[in-house]
Amino acid sequence: MNTLTDKTDKPMTNSTASSTDIAPKPTADDAAPPKKAKLSAFKGLGPFLAPYRKQFMLAGVALVVAAGSTLAIPYAFKQMIDLGFGGDAGSQSIENVNAVFLALFGVASILALATAARFYTVSWLGERVTADIRAAVYRHVITQSPQFFETTASGEVVSRLTTDTTLIQAMVGTSISMALRNVLLFIGGLIMLFITSPKLSAIIIGLLVLVVVPIVFFGRRVRALSRASQDRIADASAMAGEILNAMPTVQAFTHEKIEANRFRASVEGAFLTALERIRARALLTVVAILLVFGTIVFVLWLGAHAVLEGNMTGGALGQFILYAVIVAGAIGALSETMGEAQRAAGAAERLLELLSVQSVIQSPERPLLPPPRAANGASLSLEELSFTYPSRPDTAALSHLSLDIKPGETVAVVGPSGAGKTTLFQLFLRFYDPQHGAIKLDGVDIRKLDLHTLRDAIGIVPQDTVIFSADAMENIRYGRAGATDAEVIQAAKLAAAHEFIEKLPQGYQSFLGERGVRLSGGQRQRIAIARALLKNPPLLLLDEATSALDAESERLVQSALEAAMVGRTTVIIAHRLATVQRADRIIVMEDGRIVETGTHASLVQLGGIYANLAALQFHNVHVTH
Repeated sequence: MNTLTDKTDKPMTNSTASSTDIAPKPTADDAAPPKKAKLSAFKGLGPFLAPYRKQFMLAGVALVVAAGSTLAIPYAFKQMIDLGFGGDAGSQSIENVNAVFLALFGVASILALATAARFYTVSWLGERVTADIRAAVYRHVITQSPQFFETTASGEVVSRLTTDTTLIQAMVGTSISMALRNVLLFIGGLIMLFITSPKLSAIIIGLLVLVVVPIVFFGRRVRALSRASQDRIADASAMAGEILNAMPTVQAFTHEKIEANRFRASVEGAFLTALERIRARALLTVVAILLVFGTIVFVLWLGAHAVLEGNMTGGALGQFILYAVIVAGAIGALSETMGEAQRAAGAAERLLELLSVQSVIQSPERPLLPPPRAANGASLSLEELSFTYPSRPDTAALSHLSLDIKPGETVAVVGPSGAGKTTLFQLFLRFYDPQHGAIKLDGVDIRKLDLHTLRDAIGIVPQDTVIFSADAMENIRYGRAGATDAEVIQAAKLAAAHEFIEKLPQGYQSFLGERGVRLSGGQRQRIAIARALLKNPPLLLLDEATSALDAESERLVQSALEAAMVGRTTVIIAHRLATVQRADRIIVMEDGRIVETGTHASLVQLGGIYANLAALQFHNVHVTH
């Protein structure tokens, strides 16, 4: 059977954006200017920083002590020059020099301890806050409805969880600390400059104000390009993730070279955007250093003349020079830190975008408790159900559908691809909500139930089986996290999976490979069936549950499924009519509507759509016209 059947029932991946989507990312060819990241984006990180106020205070104390120690060094040098080498030093010069150098060693010791304490504290904060952000973003993303993933590639989300959080880690763990340190050095150095020489300080400040204008201009350019660079990296990561998850298809169609070239083009686009950012930042650095240090050199030239004229001591000029160097270094470091902050601000915006997305599918504020359930399963009813996918608002996937399924009943849903069969299952699980009508489980509208309560009552065996990167035991236990090993093995036996699992190298502890690459299609399907049976839900959904099985495996699994259907309500989607002949009722769908209802025999006699499908699969079936 064609395993690609019924795919048209599912949402298209190239759909338009919905209200829950992340803002679409521009491609490398987009002419629109990139969105600028604002430093105000850091406000959104407040809830992640607030729990660690104590650590921030400790880092602040260490920071102030280290900055104070740095600012004390130029004053010590002034004392050394004036008291040790000045004309008035006399016989006390050696003692003065010794005392100054001893004081300098003490200051250096304090500086070393304070710097180490600051480094440890802020590094811890960077790692801790980043871990919290990653966990929060991931926890939020996995609660989103499928509508979110229609327009958001998983690679894009992974890029934000890795690359963007790394930038925030650098900011919290390094940049904030360095920025505050340099702000303190700048302010402290500026105060000491005025104390040393008000006249020279006034001149240098006036010139520095003129210097700031071009620095700010280039800083804005760097800020705009930083966001664009991150977006291009995310695009490349999203493309790589998509292709790596589809390698068998890529290789089957011999598209390795094509995909490699596509990725190369995407990476090249990211490189060119990053290169533009690097050029702008390099230019910013050149402008900042030339203007700042040019200003300082000019002022120091004036100071040298003041010493020659006797208006300033050599020690005072030396002190002024050191403080000027500290102030200039602080400005240079702040411009460097500002570039890092702009990149981190872009990363913070992108992460906060993810955290701000709200799923359109939510549990009600006051969910109803489900009524007592019948011993033989759950009842399910559809009342005038109409639904269109958000990505295809003009095409009805289901139209005015009404159906009642009794507890314990087995209902098969058949029909051509695109009839709406898989859409039904997605609505049962409340991956989407219908635009009109209602679905009731045991008489309660499923929109009034807690999402976990609803989904705990439903077990599903999907057509496309998902196998996790874990061993066989844990893959089956995914159906019910608290199940014992014995219960897992029993479920595997019911699903005809026990025998092949036992033959694996480590049995149930055998690693199944990423996406189950070490298993055949039929083996993966039986793992999925065992998972659903372990869950033991009152409502079982089988979406082509035997589609990937050979004749012998199908016979074993079909027997197990028939046993599992006892005591629960079952809805089956199948194209292979041999799997639905013994259903209590067969529903035939076409274009989102129910067009025929009955048993296998009655529908064959009817001579309609089902009879034609049966004729194609059972050549000896006579179709009545």
